[in-house]
Amino acid sequence: MKRLLPFLLLFASLTLLLPIASAALSGGRGGSTDAFTALLPGGGGDAAQEAAQGDGADPLAGVTLLIYDSAAGAAKTVSMRDFLIGAAASEMPLSYQKEALKAQIVAAHSYALACRDAQQQSPDPALDGAWFAANPAAHEGYIPPDGLRALWGDRYEENYAALSALVDEVGGLVLYWEGAPALATYFALCNGTTESSEAVWGRALPYLVSVGSPLDLTSPDCEQTVTLSAQEVADRLKLTFYELKLEGDPAGWFPEPVRDAAGYVASVEIEGQTIKGTELREALGLRSADFTVAYDGAGQFTFTTRGYGHGVGLSQYGANAMAITGKGYAEILAHYYPGTTLAAG
Repeated sequence: MKRLLPFLLLFASLTLLLPIASAALSGGRGGSTDAFTALLPGGGGDAAQEAAQGDGADPLAGVTLLIYDSAAGAAKTVSMRDFLIGAAASEMPLSYQKEALKAQIVAAHSYALACRDAQQQSPDPALDGAWFAANPAAHEGYIPPDGLRALWGDRYEENYAALSALVDEVGGLVLYWEGAPALATYFALCNGTTESSEAVWGRALPYLVSVGSPLDLTSPDCEQTVTLSAQEVADRLKLTFYELKLEGDPAGWFPEPVRDAAGYVASVEIEGQTIKGTELREALGLRSADFTVAYDGAGQFTFTTRGYGHGVGLSQYGANAMAITGKGYAEILAHYYPGTTLAAG
């Protein structure tokens, strides 16, 4: 675990700048207000289920965490139960399968504890004592009960009870790697293959590696296009990459990129400067680092992206697709976080 600590600290600090995961697709953050139409039986396996339920006592009773509210600029104490319910509501549509939502709940729990451990070892002053940052007002990271009440209206009691029941099923479970909680990151949708933490953040974690997620390609939202004028592209890039001049014919601004094994843009050499694909994605406001660029010769760029989010860890759309095919939450988690162990926290 000690050799992974620098990366955990780095990632925890990144949460001040980036949400935990990309906005979930249709019905995720600020999405569907419909209650579950059904809570399907089946799931994560008898052993995992028994570990979560323990002796019948609530494993989350009295458990709290500290979250830095980036909008309020202060650390706030939140009950673990409210966080897990609010994280599921923020990150996934309520129309998603029960097993996908359970996988999301376990991932959020594991992520929070991994950030806690990192902060205990070496606190980040910017977090004001909190474990990680979120923006509840914008539905980024989690949504508190009062936010859920405003979002769901007269369906609040029904929806809250449905998510609370799922937390009861898996609330005591955490993903572990070498005896420590795993930094179980998650995102909305990939290009058919997830990314490794090394490719995105420059640090390798053995369970955050690239894995296949081919069912993501079935999403009608997987491929998207956005059009920007040459002036808009120049303005956005110069805000981040100060040395760029971007003069001359815009058709020559973006040469052929170098792609990684997962198909995402690893880097592009622009005016002799090598720029990471993840940096370009952020600077241009693109949904994914898997993108192509086309210039129409008349001042307009079209960027075509595949996927949505940083691409590391659990694909939320992929998890739901796996659940539809009959996979339980434990199998989903084992796929997206290979080598981790699911056990009571």
